[in-house]
Amino acid sequence: AVKQLWGDGDHMAEIDDMMAEQEAIHGEKSKSVCDLFRDKAVRWQLITLFLVSSCMQFIGVNVVYFYAYNVFIKAGIPPAQTHYVSLGVGITEILTTVLCGFLIERAGRKTLLWKSYTVMALALGLLTVTLSLQDSFFWLPYCSVALIFIFIMSFGIGPAGVLCPLPTEIFIQSYRPAAYVFNGSTNWIQLFVLGLLFPFIV
Repeated sequence: AVKQLWGDGDHMAEIDDMMAEQEAIHGEKSKSVCDLFRDKAVRWQLITLFLVSSCMQFIGVNVVYFYAYNVFIKAGIPPAQTHYVSLGVGITEILTTVLCGFLIERAGRKTLLWKSYTVMALALGLLTVTLSLQDSFFWLPYCSVALIFIFIMSFGIGPAGVLCPLPTEIFIQSYRPAAYVFNGSTNWIQLFVLGLLFPFIV
């Protein structure tokens, strides 16, 4: 099965890891979300998953998507053409997420996360400036469009690609289903809260 999945080659190290994990859990059944909260042995993994997931929500990617249309209109892109630019943003995210899959083992998860979050924070800071001054210079709205693309590229190459496999990588088999449930619930609850609060913040 491993050869069929990864092709020919020496995969004994991976198979040894799987066998060691299987021995370590002694055929334990899948744990529930309550077990995940109660077990002190996985406390740091749970905190790590929560923090990385929260950072992904609170960096503001959904807000950028929400306001991208207005930025494109201000940049002078005709309303009939903005859906093509929005499509370009979506394609950019898909391509950079795929690129992250190739980079993740070479660059490392921490490096991809920290560098991406740094670029995203800088892009948001500059975007704040360009949006504030966009009526001062005719070229500033185009800078805003470029910054949105830079932000989305950084999101795709870092958090979007790193967070998906994270529960699998930091939890043993018996805890993985509960970790995925926790991660999904956390993401959607935070998205719901942000969706409710952001219009009032604006």
